[in-house]
Amino acid sequence: MNPLSTPHDAHAPPLRRWPQTGYPAMLTATAAWHVLVLGAWLLAPRAWPWWLAAIFANHAVFTVAGLLPRTSLLGPNWTRLPAGARNADAIALTIDDGPDPVVTPQVLDLLDALGVRATFFCIGEKARRYPELAREIVARGHALENHSQVHVHTFSVTFPGALRREIDAAQRTLEELSGEAPMFFRAPAGLRNIFLEPVLRKLDLRLAAWTRRGYDTRERDPQVVARRLLDGLAARDILLLHDGNAALTVDGKPLILAVLPRLVEAARERKLRFVTLRDARVDG
Repeated sequence: MNPLSTPHDAHAPPLRRWPQTGYPAMLTATAAWHVLVLGAWLLAPRAWPWWLAAIFANHAVFTVAGLLPRTSLLGPNWTRLPAGARNADAIALTIDDGPDPVVTPQVLDLLDALGVRATFFCIGEKARRYPELAREIVARGHALENHSQVHVHTFSVTFPGALRREIDAAQRTLEELSGEAPMFFRAPAGLRNIFLEPVLRKLDLRLAAWTRRGYDTRERDPQVVARRLLDGLAARDILLLHDGNAALTVDGKPLILAVLPRLVEAARERKLRFVTLRDARVDG
């Protein structure tokens, strides 16, 4: 029997949720800034252009922060695995934008052959379209996590209600298909907004970005993608590849299939082992 053919938590302790954090400091800061500017406007209404500019500047800071996938300015964000003995030699392979009916089965077979467990951030709508693939991901010992329901490009400017519906729809879809609720969320393209952390907190999800990525949705040379992932590779790194929207090599092969064997071999030469994000938790 393949060692990865059993559910990924078959021998793991019961999953524990982590303590939830409060609103990010920036949210408190921006509320205080708006109050301050309002007070200044009441005291000096003729200087309204300056007060308006101050508001625009505040919003610009949040816009820029939302465009930085690896920042923690808008709330907690896994860009590396947590520190601790458990992860001293661990790295995590995360795979986005699936499941894909052509690529994902090949990725699963290759991961079986390589003896690697990965974390799949799946789009709810695609999982609903290919439910057997969503179930197969879990059956083969991998983790199935939340990558939104439809992967909208306007995610970073979505209002709180729509944001929660989008994430919760994927949460319910993936739990229904796999039997387990996702524990991690990754924003489409990694782009966020000020409302995301409160929504994730209510849905009991933790945000996960990455340490390094290969840009394998547009780069056609597997050597370039592998070099981006391996340059400086170290324990606790989170790596990003794609089964959905994967670019093709010049001979028509999905990039991830060309990169994975080299990536795994190089990681093991450096005495690193692959874990899922769930395996890397230090809280239970």
